[in-house]
Amino acid sequence: MNPFYTTYEYIPFDKIAETDFEPAMLKGIEEEDEEIAKIVNNPEAPTFVNTIEALENTGKLLNKVTEVFFNLLSAETTDFLDELAQKMSPILSEHSNNITLNEKLFQRVKKVYDTYIEKDFSGLNAEQQMLLKNCYNGFVRHGANLPDEKKEKFRQISAELSVMSLQFSQNKLKDTNDFFMHLTEPEDIEGLPESAIDLGIQTAKERNLEGYVFTLQAPSYIPFLTYSSKRDLRQKMYMAYNTMCTHDNGNNNIAIVGKIVNLHRELAQMLGYDTYADYVLSQRMAESTSNVYKLLNDLIDAYMPTALAEVEEVKKLYYQDNGIDPSTLSANDSRRFMPWDFPFYSNKLKERKFNINSEMLRPYFQLSKVKEGVFGLATKLYGITFRKNTDAPVYHPDVDVYDVIDKDGTFLALFYCDFHPRASKKSGAWMTSFKEQWISKDGTNSRPQVSIVMNFSKPTESKPALLTLGEVETFLHEFGHSLHGIFANTTYRSLSGTNVYWDFVELPSQFMENYSIEKDFLNTFAFHYQTGEQIPQELIDRITQSRNFNTAYACMRQVCFGLLDMAFYTLTENFSTSLIEFERQAWSRAMVLPEVEGTCMTTQFSHIMAGGYSAGYYSYKWAEVLDADAFSLFKERGIFDQATAQSFRDNILSRGGTEHPMALYKRFRGQEPTIDALLQRNGIK
Repeated sequence: MNPFYTTYEYIPFDKIAETDFEPAMLKGIEEEDEEIAKIVNNPEAPTFVNTIEALENTGKLLNKVTEVFFNLLSAETTDFLDELAQKMSPILSEHSNNITLNEKLFQRVKKVYDTYIEKDFSGLNAEQQMLLKNCYNGFVRHGANLPDEKKEKFRQISAELSVMSLQFSQNKLKDTNDFFMHLTEPEDIEGLPESAIDLGIQTAKERNLEGYVFTLQAPSYIPFLTYSSKRDLRQKMYMAYNTMCTHDNGNNNIAIVGKIVNLHRELAQMLGYDTYADYVLSQRMAESTSNVYKLLNDLIDAYMPTALAEVEEVKKLYYQDNGIDPSTLSANDSRRFMPWDFPFYSNKLKERKFNINSEMLRPYFQLSKVKEGVFGLATKLYGITFRKNTDAPVYHPDVDVYDVIDKDGTFLALFYCDFHPRASKKSGAWMTSFKEQWISKDGTNSRPQVSIVMNFSKPTESKPALLTLGEVETFLHEFGHSLHGIFANTTYRSLSGTNVYWDFVELPSQFMENYSIEKDFLNTFAFHYQTGEQIPQELIDRITQSRNFNTAYACMRQVCFGLLDMAFYTLTENFSTSLIEFERQAWSRAMVLPEVEGTCMTTQFSHIMAGGYSAGYYSYKWAEVLDADAFSLFKERGIFDQATAQSFRDNILSRGGTEHPMALYKRFRGQEPTIDALLQRNGIK
């Protein structure tokens, strides 16, 4: 029997075959169609229970299958799964449209909505109100009010968008895997730390090659750009990374970008919005494009002078170290300071200023100990514990599973951890759910199954997995997302966990990053992997002193991405210009490094083309304002203060999308956030 048709406690990864997905999805579609038909044909007058709640409870089999399928597509894909995704995506899109464009179903939903609007939603609690509003708005935003001929066009756009977004992601993964730099001479690895060399040797062995292999995976690419003294090789790596999916091969995303942007705009304009950004932001905390641009422009005004000074200082070091007088260089002189020089000389400058670099910290950040520290932080704050679960099957041997136990001893969640890169996994880091949380009619609280997926430095033959401080921050970030899922405690699945406004979803994750440089946290786990020595206080002091090194540059980099995103999705006319030129114009106000001919960020910018952040990349900076403001309360009361943590859990982490996020935030903080805490944290104010 197909494993998805059975009831199981743990996802039976050991029993699921690739051929099980398609029939289970088709059966799930069939079952949900029958469930929808029962709602539509119910002879009773539409009510909140028989229409809105009934609709919320449809599609359980389909959800069960697709949650596993699309998570594997990102974390452990195969050619078979890639091809199946191409086949099933338009079918799933059509099924979704069959629901939201079902006129009889919409009329029932509208009848319930209109009834409660007339009495100002009295008789419904806050969560029920949000479910009703989301349900009604979901239909409207997916074309339910369109005339029949436009509904058909809406179907076509939705189906094409799902295919294009999937193709974008698959092309990026293939292009990432296709490139590698094979080096054989000892001088080629000059400047690289031992950890990067060990990884290069191991990667070469995996490919049955002698010498060293470096790839575009973050644990390989970032150290190479940061430490290699070979400028020509840094340039080669930089150009490979920054021209991904622009080459004349089957992985080119240039035309796909244009299609995605135009399809989004066309969809929004069909629904009565001027731009896709207007459509998106009507359901965000930011509310409007003007508010997003105000945030981005305020950040430019506040950070740009410092960012330019930071870059100038790195350039000065580059020219000094190489004995170059920049005033003598022509515009096309190959000796000019370039982006592949910035990581290397920035790191040199940081070492000279603070006597610290990422490699110096690695021995104190053994992955197993970092994991204990991060889990221990959750115990200190919330009283929860993590117990290794060896009974739950996994989809790859690298994956570990834990039972999360609440402070009263009750089961909270199943937690999957997948830490290391492989060819079958997308780059980056993310949190997801194999199963959301909800409360059944009988009061049973169905607990979630949450996963964090990352691409951390792997163990080598001579060393365990040792992380950089940046990787520790990434761990904390994704763990913050996971707590949002783990603590979910809502009645309805569609409102639980991270099902919140997109510019609120990054608050729990970015909040956790604050702990990465707190000495009282570091002292709980940062021990030298060989000697067991605790990380020295003077090293922590140097971490703290260097925390704002190039912070303005980093801010402008994020603002660049936000400007690029908004430029695409505030278009009112067809996108038909040169992609590279459009990109250059879009972020010019915040760009602080030289542009390199032929490079293109957009063709690999999965967040805004295939990752749900279309017209939403500003959310990272928006949430940074929130997280700095929220953490300032912990700084006042103590970074492990359990009462403050309980308030954060009760008002933010457990509430999901049951109320407007600003109402939840103000209930926790007692006030609306301001940018002041962020400016102070970054040393700008």
